[in-house]
Amino acid sequence: MNRKVILTCAVTGAGDTTGKSEHVPVSPEEIANDAIAAARAGASVVHIHVRDLETKQGSREVAYYREVVRRIRAADVDPVINLTAGMGGDLVIDPQDPLTTMPGTDLINALDRLPHVEELLPEICTIDCGSLNFGEGSNLYVSTPDMLREGSKRIQTLGVRPELEIFDTGNLWFANVLVEEGLIDAPPLYQLCMGIPYGAPADPGLLAAMVNMLPTGAQFTSFAIGANQLPWVAHSVLAGGHARVGLEDNLYMSKGVKATNADLTGRAVDIITGLGASVATPDEAREILDLRVQTPTISGGDL
Repeated sequence: MNRKVILTCAVTGAGDTTGKSEHVPVSPEEIANDAIAAARAGASVVHIHVRDLETKQGSREVAYYREVVRRIRAADVDPVINLTAGMGGDLVIDPQDPLTTMPGTDLINALDRLPHVEELLPEICTIDCGSLNFGEGSNLYVSTPDMLREGSKRIQTLGVRPELEIFDTGNLWFANVLVEEGLIDAPPLYQLCMGIPYGAPADPGLLAAMVNMLPTGAQFTSFAIGANQLPWVAHSVLAGGHARVGLEDNLYMSKGVKATNADLTGRAVDIITGLGASVATPDEAREILDLRVQTPTISGGDL
């Protein structure tokens, strides 16, 4: 298998994981340092969320993104920067009175999910391509066709490559519609997200079916969460795709052994090279994905 595999490290996510591992970065400095360490370990791309400094939960604070990006761009490595644009889709309802929202709701429109993307112009940002029952309880992730079309059009105007986050086959169907409508520039980049309750199960047969649904010329990455993360690197590469690891999706190297982002990245590099492929450098990833490198001015010092 003589091909280049783009390896993404998803550094922190927005899940309630900081109490489960001391390695999950919280502050902009910690997140940037982990992204830099992952790049040194071989990551082609670093995927960035930010967290509130007090609650340690996911945040939409533009200043935090600004500080993370500034630190990464000032480092001695140059990974492709991928910023989430999925924050602001959380709707928690009262199951007895569904029109009443509950604590944890953070629901805003499509364009209000993009101010950090507009300012920082990362090479990639994510679009979550559909709504989902997000785990147990009454927590919904909301991303409607109208929202997706509006957000995709704005991201296209900015010259940022959207990573189409696919949590189930219906999401994939609609992402293909966005491509057909000309709202996604070539080559479309899909992220097939497996094992997230209650989306697509982490089943290699389902992965194969979803890969068969991709349009001609598409690039794709796939990942699975928890104990499936590292084995899934092999599944994704063997299916013809790229790979993703990181503490957003998994906290362990093996049972009971906590990981760092650099640890997971290094193990993924070993898996990819063990299959006869090689990990793309950041510049090779930029070429494969035809990324537009833009250099906005980022001011400010440490927070």
